[in-house]
Amino acid sequence: MTIALALEQLLNGLQLGVMLFLMAAGLTLIFGVMGLINLAHGSLYMVGAFACATVAAWTGSFWIGLIASLVCAAAAGAIIELIVIRRLYDSDHLDQVLATFALILIFSEGTRWIFGSFPLYLDIPPLLQGAVSLPGGAQYPLYRLAIIATGAAVAFGLYMLISRTRLGMRIRAGESDREMIGALGVDIRTLYTVVFALGAALAGLAGAMVGALQSVQVGMGEPVLILAFVVIVIGGIGSIKGALLGALLVGVVDTMGRFLLPKLMALFVEPAQAGMIGAAAASMLIYVVMAFILAVKPRGLFPAAHA
Repeated sequence: MTIALALEQLLNGLQLGVMLFLMAAGLTLIFGVMGLINLAHGSLYMVGAFACATVAAWTGSFWIGLIASLVCAAAAGAIIELIVIRRLYDSDHLDQVLATFALILIFSEGTRWIFGSFPLYLDIPPLLQGAVSLPGGAQYPLYRLAIIATGAAVAFGLYMLISRTRLGMRIRAGESDREMIGALGVDIRTLYTVVFALGAALAGLAGAMVGALQSVQVGMGEPVLILAFVVIVIGGIGSIKGALLGALLVGVVDTMGRFLLPKLMALFVEPAQAGMIGAAAASMLIYVVMAFILAVKPRGLFPAAHA
């Protein structure tokens, strides 16, 4: 194993972690402020990907498609919050799970009805095509580096929003005592809609950017949603800092595990069996890490109260 190959896999892990952060940041905001379990968050990821692919095909511009993904996902999130989610705030978590699971089915079948069952494909914009040389001589795709940079910029922007703006102050207050900020004259319903739309926009951005690396298809958000829930459990529910560090941890552990464990197993068993055993062990690795972290810190690495 060369240094260049290890560095390439590490960057792949960071890219996966950044994508998971965009998903988990919205989820943890929604749960932290609203106390809502939103299983339909993966559907908003899918909406962003389909919006970007469709608009980019119409206009020939990836960048216009990227803007469309933000707008469409945020609009879909706001509509969902107004029509469905607003009725669930006083319900228990089981009702929230059932209602948002129903939204998954509605979005999936609606998308299949509009776009069909065949996947769409999204081209990497010419500006971000090509590769960058890594130490050791390996080439790494420029677009994946752009995803990492975008995630870093979004993380900084969310930090500034939460810690330095009036809206962020209201969001933090809503996490602590929603009844009190309502009594002080803040329109809590509008705040909820804004937070939900913001979380949806982040999910849509993740879907659009990943759509250029893989096919855009119905149901693409559900596997990512599972990993996003792992991220917010590890990082601490309601914590943006926890979501970022948890996402990077999950991304790097998952990627390096899938890279290293088959090689490690090859020292003990036949290569064909090593690949199968290593892949199975790698798929369980992030859950082992999650269980270990929760055993040490049951509220996650950075609970919202300390974020």
